[in-house]
Amino acid sequence: MMQDFDLFVIGAGSGGVRCARIAAQNGARVAIAERRHWGGTCVNLGCVPKKLMVYAADYGREIADAPSYGWDVAPVAHDWSKLISAKDREIERLNRIYVSMLEKAGVTLFTGDASFVDAHTIEIGSSELAPDASVQRVRAKNIVIATGSTPTRLNIPGAEHAIVSDDAFHLADRPERVAVIGSGYIGLEFAGIFAGLGSKVDLVFRQSHPLRGFDNELRAHLSELLPLNGIKAHPGRSPERIEKVGEIFRLHLEGGEVIETDCVFMATGRHPNLAPLKLDNAGVATWDGRIPAKPDDATTNVPGIYAIGDVTDTYNLTPTAIAEGHILAERLFGEPGREWSFATTPKAVFFSQPLATVGLSEEDAVQSHDVDIYTSSFTPMRQTLSGRKGKTLMKLVVDAKSQIVLGAHMIGPDAPEIIQGLAIAITAKLTKRDFDRTIGLHPTSAEEFVTMRSLTRHVPRKAG
Repeated sequence: MMQDFDLFVIGAGSGGVRCARIAAQNGARVAIAERRHWGGTCVNLGCVPKKLMVYAADYGREIADAPSYGWDVAPVAHDWSKLISAKDREIERLNRIYVSMLEKAGVTLFTGDASFVDAHTIEIGSSELAPDASVQRVRAKNIVIATGSTPTRLNIPGAEHAIVSDDAFHLADRPERVAVIGSGYIGLEFAGIFAGLGSKVDLVFRQSHPLRGFDNELRAHLSELLPLNGIKAHPGRSPERIEKVGEIFRLHLEGGEVIETDCVFMATGRHPNLAPLKLDNAGVATWDGRIPAKPDDATTNVPGIYAIGDVTDTYNLTPTAIAEGHILAERLFGEPGREWSFATTPKAVFFSQPLATVGLSEEDAVQSHDVDIYTSSFTPMRQTLSGRKGKTLMKLVVDAKSQIVLGAHMIGPDAPEIIQGLAIAITAKLTKRDFDRTIGLHPTSAEEFVTMRSLTRHVPRKAG
């Protein structure tokens, strides 16, 4: 007999799991299907393992700086296989936790590839996680698409020779030379990881500075930090083809430059993972490869079918997917009213000197405001004895008329931890005066955000 549910969630990533759990806790009959990894990309092939690898690279830099603080450190070497094994054990532990959370909430679990038969019927078949699973069909009044995204490869000759982020977490050995194509979150973070662990890294990107979409002043500062972290930048260049010659690869760039490397890493974006779903069977509309659904609504063009997380290609962050899933579950089965401020979602890039930001960049702010800009640049105290190069940069973007702080930006040690706290202030629309009357915590980098008294510049609103 075909099972019936109030809610069926396709995809057990962060957003899907939160939606399923909250709905079940509110009394709904809920099921969820996962084809590859319980916990989704973030836990298995994204944020969590990446952060563990960032820590590994950080330890190398700290060991190198330790003699400056009196430590007698013997020569050390990094063991890549130990790192990967330890990372895998932690991910397995988290997988079990996600399954346990769902089971304790009373959610029915299906392992396999889920696809639409019609707008209220789902078929679950075999998948990578369950290759021998028999085909099952279920019906549900409400269905949530939460299948996340997958890496995008460039369509260039030899693209099959490159790895993507999914592959980087399972390399048998650390390549001595890595050419990273792309300078978004993934490209910057892995460039820092590999360089920090001892690889020679080339970073190829089409823009003049890395991290398109972030505040331009921070991007320019980041460009200055790349060579200080052992990364050779190739700005304004596009790859044309990849050639395999024996055990090495040649990455050919426009203009004739050739990079010889042991590994080509394509960090060239991600796209919604919709192909296995057979959306046409349910009549779900897509636009430009994504499902057009708003974060605080999640509705698609088909009543009773919803989309959250990366499949909407809106924010593409774990916390926003979680918020979307929570809002939807409460709206369908609980008491609606909870809200999140998506517009002030903080973002972080875990580079060797991490970058974090919340609110408007200067470029976005001047589209609708006259703005006052406050900046501070200094050598972090942690680097004063070691002589390690690379300054911290902090920035506040303030509405000139109301003095409401519109954005806070930082690159330097502890930036993500500091910006998370400031995100509360930006969301609450606090003013520069509120920052100024706050007493600093000394000696910290964070105190600079409440001691920036001198105006760096005034920028009028852009005409038109």
